[in-house]
This record gives sequence, structure tokens and C-alpha cells, in this order.
Amino acid sequence: QVQLVESGGGLVQAGGFLRLSCAASGRTFSDYAVGWFRQAPGKEREFVASVSRSGGSTYYADPVKGRFTISRDNTKNTVILQMNLLKPEDTAVYYCAAEPRLLSTMARTTPTYWGQGTQVTVSS
Repeated sequence: QVQLVESGGGLVQAGGFLRLSCAASGRTFSDYAVGWFRQAPGKEREFVASVSRSGGSTYYADPVKGRFTISRDNTKNTVILQMNLLKPEDTAVYYCAAEPRLLSTMARTTPTYWGQGTQVTVSS
């Protein structure tokens, strides 16, 4: 089992940036693919980005490609989501999620482990 804690959310103007962190504890971190999902008010939760267990492969949803970057440091049990050129439509609660032994994108998976979420609000 792995525990996930997100941080770094906040309020930012359109065009700005935020850096979300996901800190993991518990089992061997490198056994898990890790991703970010988001849920805006009145909308379904959606996949944002994920990174493979080694960090060698990354996957992004089309709306964030070219603006968001996901990375991980297995020595620090941390995953980072760097969000640049933020738009009002990026406003949502962002969740870190982990799935053991996943070999590809998390876009078509419902991960087993979730953090509590962090609010991101982008003003126009």
C-alpha cells in the first residue's frame, strides 16, 4: 500500500504557473506508476498526466500537452506536475494517484491509490 499527499495548489492568474507535488510513503515507490487527475465542479474526473515507474515514459491528456510537465524522483518518493500557461479551464481539484505494475498510460485506468486532492484556481 502507498499513501499519497498532494501540495502546491492555489490561486493564480491566467497565463501563470503552479507546481504541484505528490509525496508518497509506504511501499516501494518505484513499483508504482503515478499520475494526476482533476475534477472541476459539475464535471467528471479526468486524466491529466502520468509517469511510468522508472520515469522514462510520460503521458498527457490533449488539453495540457505542451503546457504541463510530469516528472518523478524515486530517491525522494516525489512526483511533480509543473503547470505553465494556466487557463481558467484548468481550475479543478487535482488528485495524485498511483497504480502498481502499470506499464503504460494511466488514462484508461482507475488507479487504486489516491491522495486527498489540492485545489487549483485560475482567474481570468
